[in-house]
Formats: sequence, structure tokens, C-alpha cells
Amino acid sequence: MSKARLVITAVTVEKRPVSEVARTYGVARSWIYALLERYRAEGEAAFEPRSRRPKTSPAAIGGQTVELIVRLRKELAGQGLDAGPQTIAWHLEHHHRIAVSAATVSRYLTRHGLVTPEPKKRPKSSYLRFAAEQPNECWQSDFTHYRLARPDGSPGADTEILGWLDDHSRLVLRLTCHCRVTGPIVVAAFRAAVAAYGVPASTLTDIQAV
Repeated sequence: MSKARLVITAVTVEKRPVSEVARTYGVARSWIYALLERYRAEGEAAFEPRSRRPKTSPAAIGGQTVELIVRLRKELAGQGLDAGPQTIAWHLEHHHRIAVSAATVSRYLTRHGLVTPEPKKRPKSSYLRFAAEQPNECWQSDFTHYRLARPDGSPGADTEILGWLDDHSRLVLRLTCHCRVTGPIVVAAFRAAVAAYGVPASTLTDIQAV
């Protein structure tokens, strides 16, 4: 039985003084009076837990921003580039002047069915690291964001660092830095690596294998 029901019962059925009930259950008399008023107005509903969720959500974003998040996800994924929440948030801020947290991006991607749910906790023993058995059997590619620093130590320009590596030896085959990584840049870096190390049997990004 909830404390609210016990308090109401003690006052209305047992006819005990409010001050005595307040001491017995360790609550304020003002809380009991408010509870009694709600009980008289709502009946049994007064015993139900009250939701603390605000009626409005100040952190909610507009419909156009949501559509842009979905479009960026599809465009980046379609180009074989990283399309995670961090990357999308970066593109929103630097190319569209819209500040949205990666957590918010992730939430809306999930609502639109663009994220596959994964277990929050997974035993480390269940992870098996993939490694190619032979050199040039498989190359992997990905890029990351990095902000340069000026000589005086102040923040400089934002860059994207693109890398290709051999999945057998973990040798970095090609590492380049750009203002923004695009599809043609990825292809050019791949061709340069091929010219130096030969043609791989397959390639792998965080999106799909080719």
C-alpha cells in the first residue's frame, strides 16, 4: 500500500489528527492537506503516482531539422561514409549552422527506424576481432574529425582525416587530411594506395563491404 493511501486512510477513516499522522509517517502537514484536497477532487486517482515529465519539451527540435538529420544519414551512408550521430551533428553545425547534440541526433534516428538496437551490455568474451589472414585480403577505410591548432594554441580550422589500412597487418596504407571528405576523395585515396601496394581482394568500411 502506498504512503499516500495510508495517510488518507489514517485521516479520513481512523479520524486521526493531521499533526499526529504527519509525525507517524514522516511527512509535512502541508503535503497531507494537499493530498486530502486532491483526494476530495479526484477520488482514487489521488493515489496514482504523478508524472514529472514536462507538458512541453524545450529540447525538441523542429520538423525541418529532423528531416535534415534523416537526409544527412541517408546521403552519408549512400556515399559509403560514416553516418553516425557524431558525424551528423558535426555536419549540422559546420555546414548548416544548426547546433544539435549527438544524443539528440541518435534519438531521432532511432525514432525513424534508422538505428538497429543493440544490447547496452555485452560480455567482452563475446567480441571476436576480425582479421584478414593474408596481406591485401581486405582493406579498411574510415575518417575522423580533428580541429587544428594555430601557432598561438588557439583553435584552428576543422578537418577530416581519412585513412586506409590493411586489415591483416594493420599497416596504414594511406592517410590524408581534408577540409571535408567526399566520395571522390575516398576513391582518389584508394587508387593512390593501390598504386603503392597493389589491388586488395576486398574493402570494408563501417557501412558495408565492397
